[in-house]
Amino acid sequence: MRQLTLFEDKIDNREYITQNFSAGDNVMDSFMGSGTSALVCQMRGINSIGYDIMPFSAVAIKAKSNVLRYDISELQTLIKNFSALKMPETYSARTPYVTITDSAYPEFNERFIMFATDWIAQSRYSDELKNLFTLCVLNSLEWCSYTTKDGQYLRWDSRAAKVINANIERKKFGRKLLPAHQCREVVENIQSAVADELNHILSDIKFVQANACENFSATVDFTEGSALFELPKLEEKILDGVITSPPYCNRYDYTRIYALELVYLGYGEDDIKNLRQDLLSCTVESKSKISSLMKHYERLNASERFCYVLGKINSNLAFQEIMAALTERKTRGDLNNNGVIRMVEGYFTELAFVYAELYRLCKDGAIVAVVNDNVRYGGEIISVDYLSTSFAEQFVFKPVKIYCLRQQKGNSSRQMKKFGRTALRKSITRWQK
Repeated sequence: MRQLTLFEDKIDNREYITQNFSAGDNVMDSFMGSGTSALVCQMRGINSIGYDIMPFSAVAIKAKSNVLRYDISELQTLIKNFSALKMPETYSARTPYVTITDSAYPEFNERFIMFATDWIAQSRYSDELKNLFTLCVLNSLEWCSYTTKDGQYLRWDSRAAKVINANIERKKFGRKLLPAHQCREVVENIQSAVADELNHILSDIKFVQANACENFSATVDFTEGSALFELPKLEEKILDGVITSPPYCNRYDYTRIYALELVYLGYGEDDIKNLRQDLLSCTVESKSKISSLMKHYERLNASERFCYVLGKINSNLAFQEIMAALTERKTRGDLNNNGVIRMVEGYFTELAFVYAELYRLCKDGAIVAVVNDNVRYGGEIISVDYLSTSFAEQFVFKPVKIYCLRQQKGNSSRQMKKFGRTALRKSITRWQK
């Protein structure tokens, strides 16, 4: 089983923060994810501010920011007691599911997940440890299921009841059977997996607590919500820098990829559908947010700022060229889904609003670093890093450098068959106010 550590190492972030920021500075991550950058900031006495709309981000960030508060002996007791848990044969509660997670777990795991959840909720452990336990369960769900995260989708194991039943129906009507596939040779036992995760994290916590510097008192100010709608609420010139990695414009539907985790945290069918629309536009199902953004700025008495940003977006020649090229590809039948055009337009429009707000929030001289992944649709390459930088220039950021990473992206098999293979750049853009 792959171990998911509490404190994942991000060398590029570590070096960047060390070189450019000082203790007491305020650094923002507008797409905070699991909060690793925030932890790196905290370890160096740098205050971090951040947002993320995915609910498990709140669990991970709280777990990391509490690293010095954990009572080692209490955690060791929790691990001992959890490892010795015996689920009664009569326990009948099962893990909730939505359509896309139905039959995701073997029978024991499906019951034990809820048994363990009930157990920790009724226990007297500290709130910090209860949250840490939740993170360990979240980290273990995929490895204890018949699914795996595979690009845009959850890939299903043919041992799952969903696949078995589908093949029964297909055979009945003479249709081609779904291919035999195993996500992993052995589906992990949930109790063992969570215990392993707890022990692994215990080692991390011991190390950090033993080596924490005196500057570790820096704050982590996290808000669960969309940066697109939260940033306009803030006062200007509060940031010494920004380091962030927005969702990529790659058609990945994070609400499907992380469906197991979302359902475990209480999300139902409608909740997931609504979250899908609230995310930064990166799926073909995304709808325009311009109307809701306009109303949001109006409520903040900032309509003039909204019009300014939208005007800059509409006058960006590089953006117009990309949209025209995609429209031409659509006319020629090169796009396999016409929703790509709406997605790309929404993605860059929303990012441009974020960049405009970041400029307003940054102090003079502030550094901004953004991780990018270029993409390709219908054979048309979209240089996300260059286009993002052109928007940044419109909002008066000064481009400093684009760092190209050695690792490059490939293309989908469908595109390569029709248009050949072209390596796509992965990069970090650096701007300065």
